Amino acid sequence: MHKGLGAELRRIAFLTLICLIFGWLNGHITWTLIIGGGLYMGWVLMQIRQLYLWVTSRRREPPPETLGIWGEIFDNIYRMQRRHEKERRRLQGMIRRSQQTTAALRDGVVILDAQGNLNWWNEAAETLLGLQPIDSGHPLVNFIRHPNFIAYFEANEYDNPLNLASPRNDSKQLQYQINRFGKGERLLIVRDITRVHRLEQVRKDFVANVSHELRTPLTVLRGYIETLSMAPDLQPVMVRAFEQMQQQSERMTLLINDLLTLSNLETEGNEKKQKKIPLLPLLESIRADALVLSDGKHEDIRIKCPDNLALLANKKELHSAFSNLVFNAVKYSDADTQIQLKISVDETAISFSVKDQGEGIDPIHIPRLTERFYRVDNNSRNSDQGGTGLGLAIVKHILLRHDAHLGIISKPGKGSTFSCIFPIERLIELPPVVADPDDEDTAA
Repeated sequence: MHKGLGAELRRIAFLTLICLIFGWLNGHITWTLIIGGGLYMGWVLMQIRQLYLWVTSRRREPPPETLGIWGEIFDNIYRMQRRHEKERRRLQGMIRRSQQTTAALRDGVVILDAQGNLNWWNEAAETLLGLQPIDSGHPLVNFIRHPNFIAYFEANEYDNPLNLASPRNDSKQLQYQINRFGKGERLLIVRDITRVHRLEQVRKDFVANVSHELRTPLTVLRGYIETLSMAPDLQPVMVRAFEQMQQQSERMTLLINDLLTLSNLETEGNEKKQKKIPLLPLLESIRADALVLSDGKHEDIRIKCPDNLALLANKKELHSAFSNLVFNAVKYSDADTQIQLKISVDETAISFSVKDQGEGIDPIHIPRLTERFYRVDNNSRNSDQGGTGLGLAIVKHILLRHDAHLGIISKPGKGSTFSCIFPIERLIELPPVVADPDDEDTAA
């Protein structure tokens, strides 16, 4: 560029010198300079016109031949065009490659713009959702009209996927997962989970049916065991055998009941019988049951709960979840230690926590505590305690049905704290209880 600029300056200087010589010879220097400048400006305009015609031409031709700085301008623009064309071809190749890759996926991939309108999708999405090319630019919720999906889409909280029946075929089950990217755009992944859903349904039906069918023969066995154990002429060895049979049959009964409870939690709707549940009377009832269960082992079970709080929940399920945690604290903590039942409220949540002073749990076990039949292998938490290994799994399912989750804090030798954390929207404040003056007079 500097070389061309220098040549152009030399050309101007040479033209000025020629005009001065001709002007001195004809006696009109000023007019000669004006005419020379006009001719130079005309030549510049011709170069600009050539540049315009070449740049706007649809054909990719080499630049026209010219001299000086204009030649360098043409050459630099031509090199920029070639680089741009090369980059454009590279990007087009990447786009084609990406489209071919996503087309090979069995999962549907849908790209949505910032307004939630369809922008692009692969062939699997066409099959799963029934999309057509003319649907581009239309809102996604026009094609997936299920209320649960609309609520999920508009909530803008996509941590967990959503499972729903296919909008085209009710016999198919689809899983939707949305991810955000760019400037408000969204990426929707649609997966066919029909086979997994059917296997899960088979598992649920199997557990429910087997558990239900085992009840009758187990009841018969328990009856005969109890009858035979009452015989007056039993030998000591048989007495011990019947006691063990009775204990194991009772344990199996508890296991079947817990399996049926889990099965019901997985199949029933989560809005069933939800109403306002005062918390203090509920905790007092659970505390009374825990004292009976402890059989004098624990007397210091304390409740910290305001008397004006209630929770929107299913009473039977809430009692089951809370009592599971309290009974576990009674079973797995040392005698004559304190157990605290506490209700706490902050700006975002209401929590019920059970704190014990037992041996605690190694943090490595905490992520798996809510798995079915998972047991922590230590001295205080073993099968001799009589549990089924399903208590915390039941608690987890109940909390999920109430938009809540379970929090666990525990360290070996420092006890454990299990917390049921509910969204603040489920909190209900009860009106204060006003004492009846007539009752006071009667008491006086």
